[in-house]
Amino acid sequence: MLKAKDIMKTDVITVSPETTVEELGRLLIKNRISGAPVLDTTNKLVGIVTENDLIKQNTRFHIPTLLRLFDAIIPLEGFRSVEDEIKRMSASTVAEICARDVITIDPETSLQDIATIMYEKKIHLLPVMSDEKLVGVIGKIDLIHGILGETDKQES
Repeated sequence: MLKAKDIMKTDVITVSPETTVEELGRLLIKNRISGAPVLDTTNKLVGIVTENDLIKQNTRFHIPTLLRLFDAIIPLEGFRSVEDEIKRMSASTVAEICARDVITIDPETSLQDIATIMYEKKIHLLPVMSDEKLVGVIGKIDLIHGILGETDKQES
């Protein structure tokens, strides 16, 4: 049975929280990748950033619906989301747009479990961690190669 270690990319391109949004976009295009793990100065995984984060940054601003009742104005959705949207749209660094709650897997995770995680959690890029160190990443295309049995690595 194929595992994460059999299909992961080990030549991982990473970014720092200080990487600019423009640098990130150019890096994704140049390397034809869909995202990158975000590592701090100690090489600790602190987030993940994908092309979806860049796309989301350029979406329309959503104005919350308000209900006026007598002299009070009541938001029908939280103003917190408005603040978050403003921050997202004006972001200039990876730290401001990356996902901080990252789901990771280990090298022994099965292909079926990887597929389940990606599908159920709507994740397109999974960091592979061993002893709290980043050892690889798996993107959707890597998973598809694994499903088709097209891997350069030997099955264990």
